[in-house]
Amino acid sequence: MNSIAEIVTVVVVGLIGGIAVGLQVPMSGAMSARLGPVATSLIIHLGGTILSAILLIFVGGINLREVNQLPKPFLLAGVSGVVLYLCLAVTLPRVGATFSIALLILAQLTFGLIVDHFGWFGMPQHALNLTRALGVVLLVAGAWLVTQ
Repeated sequence: MNSIAEIVTVVVVGLIGGIAVGLQVPMSGAMSARLGPVATSLIIHLGGTILSAILLIFVGGINLREVNQLPKPFLLAGVSGVVLYLCLAVTLPRVGATFSIALLILAQLTFGLIVDHFGWFGMPQHALNLTRALGVVLLVAGAWLVTQ
């Protein structure tokens, strides 16, 4: 990132994503309690499909020739979303939104460190070091504190 504006943009977009997860977790939990986890997952993914289709129509950005060049496992990325909602259906009613989100963040950050360390999926490689590991430890401590 080269400019302050670019950094601010990335931070704001990241925060919006975090707010979206913060909204989605309790809403999907409430839906899951009424409809069941699989029906909830279907509704959530249909909503995402519709929004993605609308964005493609208005913004563009699809190059179908490039889809054929992707490694085949990448095409299964949506499976992760289904796993996420099924896991939330188990955790939300038992531990609530705060602890469920803390678990998600912990797992995402830990897996992100592994992906960065090895440069998986074409990501830039960033070695795991003591500072980054300490960040995960602090996150665990913070998650524990907010659940007390």
